[in-house]
Amino acid sequence: MIATLKGFAQQLVPVNGIRINAVVGGSGPPILLLHGWPETWWEWHQIMPRLAEQFSVVAIDLRGAGFSDCPLDGYDKATMARDAHQVMAALGHERYAVCGHDIGGMVALAQAALHREAVTHLAVLDVPLPGWSRWEVTAARLWHFGFHGSRDLPERLIHGREYDYVAAFMAERIYDHSSFDPANIEIYAKAMALPGRLRGGMEWYRTFAADHAAALKYKQQPLEIPVLGLGGDQRFGAQMVPMLEEFATHVTGGPIARCSHYVADERPYEVAAALIDFLKAE
Repeated sequence: MIATLKGFAQQLVPVNGIRINAVVGGSGPPILLLHGWPETWWEWHQIMPRLAEQFSVVAIDLRGAGFSDCPLDGYDKATMARDAHQVMAALGHERYAVCGHDIGGMVALAQAALHREAVTHLAVLDVPLPGWSRWEVTAARLWHFGFHGSRDLPERLIHGREYDYVAAFMAERIYDHSSFDPANIEIYAKAMALPGRLRGGMEWYRTFAADHAAALKYKQQPLEIPVLGLGGDQRFGAQMVPMLEEFATHVTGGPIARCSHYVADERPYEVAAALIDFLKAE
């Protein structure tokens, strides 16, 4: 089930007391890609070759997912951001751009706020962010936030049914089903079925109260780097720019047409083009 991508190499990078799986390729200014739930680094596989023509691309499995380690704790987004930052440092990238989708977007925001000396550009794709003024009301209406955040219950119900759950979960959040390769479901489900990964992914949700408190502090010192907010017009696209403007002074972006939550899967060409334009803008 090991997914590979031509022109890219995988390695386990020791950081922050664990090992993080990193997939590396291309040359040029570095960009780090952070996936969401229930995906792995493979979320970016259609975008990475396009970025690699002009950039050094690093895509990782977040702690608790894919082939990265699954420790008992450390799933708050600040710790996960430290993992990601240390990966880039270990690979020799002192300054870099970061792009995150879904929970990876929460990690990317924390990374930009906590490692300001290193992060040059921030892109966040289709996710409500802890610290946002509408976070609590939005989180309350997203059923899976409560379900995944419940202790032990989702593990008991999903274990052995990973494929069915991932398939149903993602189908609910895809607008143009003709654009999505169902083979990806098996890649993500098999990754989730690896020991500890189901619990690891659920732990991402169980730290939301701490993540929200931390992000409220980030807002006290707004980011001054370029920030890009993108999302599907059927999901959070219209909210991404005003949401990120609560955290940063220079935000661009907006909705992607005929698209829902999984923007890198549904509209990889548009996302790749938007990232390239964003990173190359003066």
